[in-house]
Amino acid sequence: MAIERKPGKNGKKIRLDKLPPLDNRSSEHYEDVLAQQQKKLTEIQHLFLYRGERAVIVFEGMDAAGKGGTIRRIAWALDPRSLNVWPIAAPNEIEKQQHYLQRFWARMPEKGHFAVFDRSWYGRVLVERVEKFAQPAEWKRAYGEINEFERQLTDNGIRIVKLFLHVSKDEQLLRFQARLDDPLKRWKLSYEDFRNREKWNDYITASEDMFDRTNTANAPWHVIQSDDKAAARCAAFDVIIKRLSQGLNLKESIIDPQVIDLARSILSVGAVRSSMSKQAKAKKG
Repeated sequence: MAIERKPGKNGKKIRLDKLPPLDNRSSEHYEDVLAQQQKKLTEIQHLFLYRGERAVIVFEGMDAAGKGGTIRRIAWALDPRSLNVWPIAAPNEIEKQQHYLQRFWARMPEKGHFAVFDRSWYGRVLVERVEKFAQPAEWKRAYGEINEFERQLTDNGIRIVKLFLHVSKDEQLLRFQARLDDPLKRWKLSYEDFRNREKWNDYITASEDMFDRTNTANAPWHVIQSDDKAAARCAAFDVIIKRLSQGLNLKESIIDPQVIDLARSILSVGAVRSSMSKQAKAKKG
């Protein structure tokens, strides 16, 4: 099956130096908006559990772009029993002997579950390309393999959200300095973080090639300028909520009618109605 490519906004290619900056958010406004978004994401998760839907959320982007902070706030909103967060590092010795997509197939979500990837299969066309861990023939072939992989996921009913958080080079350096100054965040810094800055342009080229080749109709890229962390987090939540709620009725009942019938046969009808009325009022509030 042919893969339908999705052009960027206004039919233009996605270019990182052309991303519009997001409006700055005050601390109070940010907290209010984020709380509302987290509540909405919780409602979506409940509906996914009831309907047996599945979702994959992919985070890519430059070092210190805010991926981890955004993922934490997603995790705070969701029931951990149906959420898996997968931090992806270099493959281990066993995984190196397998096809590079194998370890991701093994991490696909069960029915009713969310899987969040902190970096992903796109490592083949990003870090593995830039650092020459993959041969040119391998990473060039990977574009088609990844498109087909994602098509199989969406054909199987898995919703995919792909987010790329981009931070400017100057802002990245400021965040590295902040991590260095904070004893609780120093662990995030590595030798590679600083060394990778020397290959900044190579990573930009690899990222934009990735957008050109894998921005498909069934799994489009959503690229966010994240120099303002608060605004970027809210923008990421907006994308996730829109993608995951598409085609769903969030007001749909998430209780099996048979459960209601059984409850009515055991409890008094009035008690059941009272309970349902309280739930409805709480949801509206």
